Amino acid sequence: MSDNLPERKVTGSEIVFYQSEDGRTKLDVRLEDQTVWLNQKQLTDLFAKAKGTISEHIKHIFEDKELEEDSVVRFFRTTAADGKQYEVAHYNASDSHGNERLDHEA
Repeated sequence: MSDNLPERKVTGSEIVFYQSEDGRTKLDVRLEDQTVWLNQKQLTDLFAKAKGTISEHIKHIFEDKELEEDSVVRFFRTTAADGKQYEVAHYNASDSHGNERLDHEA
């Protein structure tokens, strides 16, 4: 992702799209009250790892008490391609400690 993104003041909730300069990596993120929220699919795209790998690392982060699940997981209603709505877990990507572990170990 580009380091020269404009600084933005986010109020409420919105979806922001980012694409790498080479066009290969595209990530849409949920911003709510200055916090970035990513679901597991977005984490797999960001770290270029399998869903199982991301799931395992998230599980260990919570088991090891590195982060408290209640403070970094939030469920957002998402409409799927079939038109049904689902509650999907999103992870607070603004917490650098958990992301550092995912980035280095995943």
